[in-house]
Amino acid sequence: MDISSEMIHALLPVYLVVGLGASMVAVGVIEGIAEATAMVVRVFSGALSDWLGKRKLLAVIGYGLAAFTKPIFPLATGLGWIVAARFIDRLGKGIRGAPRDALVADLTPAPIRGAAFGLRQSLDTIGAFVGPLLAVGLMAVMADNFIGVFWIAVFPAFIAFALILFAVKEPVRHAEPQNGRPGLALSDVRRLPPAFWIVVAVGSVLTLARFSEAFLILRAQQLGMAVALVPAILVVMNIVYALSAYPAGALSDRLGRRAMLLIGIVALLLADIVLALAGNIAVVVAGTALWGLHMGLTQGLLAALIADVTPADLRGTAFGIFSFAGGLMLLAASVIAGALWDMIGPAATFFAGAGFTALALVGVAAMLARFKMPMAAR
Repeated sequence: MDISSEMIHALLPVYLVVGLGASMVAVGVIEGIAEATAMVVRVFSGALSDWLGKRKLLAVIGYGLAAFTKPIFPLATGLGWIVAARFIDRLGKGIRGAPRDALVADLTPAPIRGAAFGLRQSLDTIGAFVGPLLAVGLMAVMADNFIGVFWIAVFPAFIAFALILFAVKEPVRHAEPQNGRPGLALSDVRRLPPAFWIVVAVGSVLTLARFSEAFLILRAQQLGMAVALVPAILVVMNIVYALSAYPAGALSDRLGRRAMLLIGIVALLLADIVLALAGNIAVVVAGTALWGLHMGLTQGLLAALIADVTPADLRGTAFGIFSFAGGLMLLAASVIAGALWDMIGPAATFFAGAGFTALALVGVAAMLARFKMPMAAR
């Protein structure tokens, strides 16, 4: 599914601007709504998976929605269709996301939880760079035919849907609702410990500092990269992301989560500064690599922290709330980034990101110093 989604996502910002005449603000709004939708929906799917005691059903629904919306992209005749397709596609991602993360946590022994989430993140990201790489090759072969590439992206989506439907089995432990609860209860949220809310705050501030990756693609195009090659930006980011996520998770199991998190935030700060000052494609590539390093060092680690500090029977709910908070911040961040780009220029967008990241670094350091967080899984 990542291959399919990223084949489209890697080309979509340029297609919106060049093919459909969309403004940068429109790109920011579309990307913000799409990604925020995925994160917001997770809060409901996660809580529902806790109540049902079943993870696979929601995963199948989520992957199915994503697969059946893929043909809309090549068939779309206007911006409205693209917005609808992105919305439903990300809705599917949101439905499957929290149950999947909770399932990983359920099946993983605590001493290697960081490594497990790092491995999951690495495998996800392999699909995320294979997709743009295929998009680059197909655009070259098909003479910049966006529609043709979008049609080819339909096939891996349906392969993924078939795999989740027929090849994945529901673990026995989720056959019945846990704790015998008769229904969803808001009182369960009060059982989430203070450490969980600290992790939510940390993740939310970081999301505000890190807007949509569409702006990495547009920065490369703005500095002269050929349209057929712009998906290579996501390839670079995701290769670094994939290579760093598993080692970062494994190191956090042994050395602690806090140090890795702070290093990851510094990587984002450097990435924003490099991208703001970039004067050629090589510098954009360097900044993109730092962005990918930040993702590898922080995303699996934050998921492992959520699993560390929450009760097993509330993990779906916990992952959902975490994503909900991040979704709101991502929407705001992407809209702000697009507005700054249109009104001032691309450098302003990335300098603003650096400013938010610096605030996040100070805030995270203060929170980690004041509150006890897991040094490593025990």
